[in-house]
Amino acid sequence: MITLPKLPYSYDALEPYIDAKTMEIHHTKHHQTYIDKLNEVLAKHSKLQARPIEELLMNLDSLSLPVADKTALRNHGGGYVNHAFFWTILGKSKKPDTTLTSRITSQFQTVDNFKEQFSKAAIAQFGSGWAWLAENQDKKLAVYSTPNQDSPLLNGHRPLIGLDVWEHAYYLRYQNRRAEYIENWWKVLKILP
Repeated sequence: MITLPKLPYSYDALEPYIDAKTMEIHHTKHHQTYIDKLNEVLAKHSKLQARPIEELLMNLDSLSLPVADKTALRNHGGGYVNHAFFWTILGKSKKPDTTLTSRITSQFQTVDNFKEQFSKAAIAQFGSGWAWLAENQDKKLAVYSTPNQDSPLLNGHRPLIGLDVWEHAYYLRYQNRRAEYIENWWKVLKILP
């Protein structure tokens, strides 16, 4: 049984960039719903319950499941892991990951160049989805977006930074101003300077 992870900060900790009401709804309603729906599909397949959800997503194509259950696992499993990861990289107190910063600088020349490419991927995502910095199988960094709750794990990639660009992540404060949300989100991404 998968449970809702506790946030490592209070709902108002990211103010004024992400408001407390959005954080509370995002965490207790949206993330909880992904968990509830994921648990429903896992309850139907006891052999999957002992395996980490990350492993299930990485091997989704090889799982012998009905199409509807495979789709539910993709959507709700992705929603669970994406959000569980998302909460951990946020905070107003910067704690830069020096190894990641060095890798970004090596591949993108500067952190600002990386941020520009990442922001473009987030803005360009049509409809709901995520922007990612992920490590591919060759240990190279890749910036891209995914629709819905698709996780980089589906491609065998390891997520390093993820930005939720579903409207539920920003609409109360920013309405249709996704670019402004993205610009302010960098201020609460704690793992980069």
